[in-house]
Amino acid sequence: MAINTILVVGSGTMGRGIAYISALGGYNVILNDINKEALDKAQNEIYSFFQAGIERGKISSEKANASKERMEYSLNLEESAKKADFVIEAVPEVIEIKKAAFEKLDQYTRDEVILATNTSTMSPTEIGSFTGKPNKVIAMHFFNPVPKMKLVEMIKGLETSEETASIVKGIATAMGKETVIVNEHPGFVTSRISALVGNEAFNMLMEGVGTPEEIDKAIELGLNYPMGPFKLGDIVGLDVRLKNLEYLHKTLGGAYRPSPLLIKYVKAGRLGVKTKKGVYNYEE
Repeated sequence: MAINTILVVGSGTMGRGIAYISALGGYNVILNDINKEALDKAQNEIYSFFQAGIERGKISSEKANASKERMEYSLNLEESAKKADFVIEAVPEVIEIKKAAFEKLDQYTRDEVILATNTSTMSPTEIGSFTGKPNKVIAMHFFNPVPKMKLVEMIKGLETSEETASIVKGIATAMGKETVIVNEHPGFVTSRISALVGNEAFNMLMEGVGTPEEIDKAIELGLNYPMGPFKLGDIVGLDVRLKNLEYLHKTLGGAYRPSPLLIKYVKAGRLGVKTKKGVYNYEE
């Protein structure tokens, strides 16, 4: 089946980044959300992505304009799903929200349409069970910031077909991404490692081992990480990091018990870049 139109469900940080690279990859894109204010904000940010790409010489103004014209913004999930050839869900990492989204997508999309979930920890097998076509459900784990990060981690559920994995790999490649295909296990590959490092960094901060700047610098220069765990956590969102740890703690055990200091930061509303304050302060 030819993939012409991609529907991205959820216009938050990840959804808008996925929509942007999908349009650059030559696809018609529908970005859907239930909130008009969020959708308008996403459209403005996507336009800023195009402008930044032009200014840095990464894309031509002609390609940017053509990509913009392939995009539409929708509040009507049923109407959008009926037009889609491929769907990427990017709603919050809450299983009840994902369940509701996939039940609707299963109802509204054609039988042959593949449904991908952008999740960093959750089970594509379980998500596939919310549909009548689990063989056409797969996880596509994009990384933040989506336009810059090279990898898409693809995770097959128990019922995911090889044909589905092959098609999705081709779509990710057209978006300019490298891929790995792994079998499902809680946390997959990247989230298991990242969650451990980030959580341990909070424990070290709580214990007074060093300042955030010192710990980040030690990890970046000593272990050759491109970004320290506190900088990364602030970008991802400390609330997202906490949700991931809670899920991994439940499924994999005590090694993933969330740091008390991380819990305290989230309770205080210090979630990172999106709230202008996390481990670091982003207020102008």
